[in-house]
Amino acid sequence: MTATSSHSLVEIRHLSFGYGERVILDDISLDIPRGKVTALMGASGGGKTTILRLIGGQICAQQGQALFDGQDVTHMTQAELYTARRRMGMLFQFGALFADLSVFENVAFPLREHTDLSDALIRDIVLMKLNAVGLRGARDLMPSDLSGGMARRVAMARAIALDPELVMYDEPFAGLDPISLGTAATLIRELNDAMGLTSIFVSHDLEQTFAIADQVIILANGKIATQGTPDEVRHSTDPLVHQYVHALPEGPVHFHYPGPSVKQDFGGEVQA
Repeated sequence: MTATSSHSLVEIRHLSFGYGERVILDDISLDIPRGKVTALMGASGGGKTTILRLIGGQICAQQGQALFDGQDVTHMTQAELYTARRRMGMLFQFGALFADLSVFENVAFPLREHTDLSDALIRDIVLMKLNAVGLRGARDLMPSDLSGGMARRVAMARAIALDPELVMYDEPFAGLDPISLGTAATLIRELNDAMGLTSIFVSHDLEQTFAIADQVIILANGKIATQGTPDEVRHSTDPLVHQYVHALPEGPVHFHYPGPSVKQDFGGEVQA
């Protein structure tokens, strides 16, 4: 293992991916350092979730490498991929809990699927994971009984059930009220540090992201627009990054979608 791979749990090297003629990622390279929290940001459709799917082996790059602990996920056999995935946890958008399973059984699911642990040991692990997210008392509730914030926390408990090395969160703050959002952000940071995890999360929330991330990567137009600490990204002089970070309606990304001029459409003076 190289010095770079020992420092970085995930490495993306000259990776390109697209659907047909539509390019999503164009020759990008990035590192996800071990033990740190990395945020992926950028406009919708910019490839953030695609990167998570490439790391998890759900899709394969057309060019380049997606390395997990020095091994290229793109060229893994099915058995090797399943082994690698046991070292990963995933929180899907909006939690994706099994609607017909209780909170307890949702968290127990990966343990029952991927281990031969006894029911007694599974019970203890599930309750410990639920306790870590503040929901041990909600073990017998059904997903329909949960608020959006509670469902997201149950999904977090399920994502860490197998004690993974890497946890990926796909828009963990989407649709949450301010209290639940703050709780989710705090949990990502605290779980990462307490369990010695490496965390990647996709987010559009600037305030919470900059508060908990060690590294921020902003994607734009298939490329990496900038990457660095939250403070470095916040003070970037790149026009597109400046527009994104400060939520400006005008900049490299224009308010008006390209089209005919006003004069062409209205044939002269615009009526008030």
